[in-house]
Amino acid sequence: VQLQASGGGLVQAGDSLRLSCAASKRTFSNNAVGWFRQGAGKEREFVAAISWGGRGTTYYADSVKGRVTISRDNAKNTVYLQMNSLKPEDTAVYFCAVDRNSYWSYSPTYWGQGTLVTVSS
Repeated sequence: VQLQASGGGLVQAGDSLRLSCAASKRTFSNNAVGWFRQGAGKEREFVAAISWGGRGTTYYADSVKGRVTISRDNAKNTVYLQMNSLKPEDTAVYFCAVDRNSYWSYSPTYWGQGTLVTVSS
């Protein structure tokens, strides 16, 4: 089982970034996928998630709602996190995770290695 998160980097406040989470077909098969983040000295927190199937039901943390869009390309076994209007408080290591269910049940089973996002003011 492998999850590869990528797309992080150093940006300025107000910029945008798109993170990607790629996995083997087996890893993503019929499972919801979510993104979490962990800032320095902080606990890991939920950011967004998307269910399997159809257009995918999406879920967002209040702190990012309206600025972040999660999407998935099942053919490419990839989930994306488009982040706009980035703020310094968005600085964190971002992780993707696969839920044990096809709907997002806040039960991540597999984790990627994380990608660092740094937002300067």
